[in-house]
Amino acid sequence: MAWGRTTLSMVVAAAVFLRWMPHHGWFAGTLVAATLITALAIHSSRKRRFHRAISGINQEAITPDLVSAAAVAANVVVLAGLGLYTVLLVPSEQ
Repeated sequence: MAWGRTTLSMVVAAAVFLRWMPHHGWFAGTLVAATLITALAIHSSRKRRFHRAISGINQEAITPDLVSAAAVAANVVVLAGLGLYTVLLVPSEQ
């Protein structure tokens, strides 16, 4: 369920970035695209993680998916940095 909430959070972040498009133009559009691609990647790998968890429960040995967690964390850090860059340094188009 945590990955589902993460996907939803990414979609909400994309909606926030979408609201920035009238003010910051195409650069905010790249943030929207990157965030939606991340949400799609998380959602598309959901089935693999689900089956891995079921297998771990059956074998009584669940290991954390560190690669996926690290990839999402890195992506969030990059998107946050780009968001700050957009707000602070990209000139407004108004």
